[in-house]
Amino acid sequence: MFQVSNFTNNDDIRIVDQTGPFTVIEYLRDLSVMPSDAATAYFCNAMNVRKRQVICDLKKAHITVQAGAMQWTVGNVNATTGLKGVGDFFGKAVRGKVTGESAIKPEYKGDGIMVLEPTYKHLILLNLEDWNGSVVLDDGLFLACDSSIRHKAVMRANLSSTVAGNEGLFNLGLVGNGAVCLESACPKEELVEITLQDDVLKIDGNMAIAWSGSLDFTVERSGKSLIGSAASGEGLVNVYRGTGKVLLAPVGN
Repeated sequence: MFQVSNFTNNDDIRIVDQTGPFTVIEYLRDLSVMPSDAATAYFCNAMNVRKRQVICDLKKAHITVQAGAMQWTVGNVNATTGLKGVGDFFGKAVRGKVTGESAIKPEYKGDGIMVLEPTYKHLILLNLEDWNGSVVLDDGLFLACDSSIRHKAVMRANLSSTVAGNEGLFNLGLVGNGAVCLESACPKEELVEITLQDDVLKIDGNMAIAWSGSLDFTVERSGKSLIGSAASGEGLVNVYRGTGKVLLAPVGN
């Protein structure tokens, strides 16, 4: 049996979001500063540049996290590699190579609590039930998810667009039901959600952080010809076709 005090009940910490086993907290002020850093800390707080963490309640679900993300645990918490044999290892190694994600993501089981490393990035919680059980993520956004969710490498709809757009050929796809935590440069309040019904979305730039697995994603010329693309001044655009949702970070870095 354990008890955690002066954490979520601290008046310097507020709960930002909760979904499934995940609770996102935010430190309202950075009190652990020296006089030489006080001015920077003050203006960071004024501009919403604050430390955030994810609390994982393993009684609600087993959790898979990005390698190195765990900060501390309490109670009955056991870490495993999540590997189910040699074939599973090679499959995850190949998927990690093509998507740029870590090949082995540790899984934590038990009925205790796990807290992830603090970050200045924004922590976005998604429920895959709201995405018809399938979502594709932009590179480097995955932080944690329910261990029942399956990971897979999602290939672009056409190879030539990958070369032309200087983008990776694969993205990380998540399939199943449960909660997912993303690490984003853009706060949830600034994310734009676009729902498509047999329609098309074209974006000039890498602003989509997540999209439904049911959508076809390609990189194409903005016009039907090279002259048309040159006249529009856009060149290549990211194109999402079909039925599903896209989450945009229009003002993120």
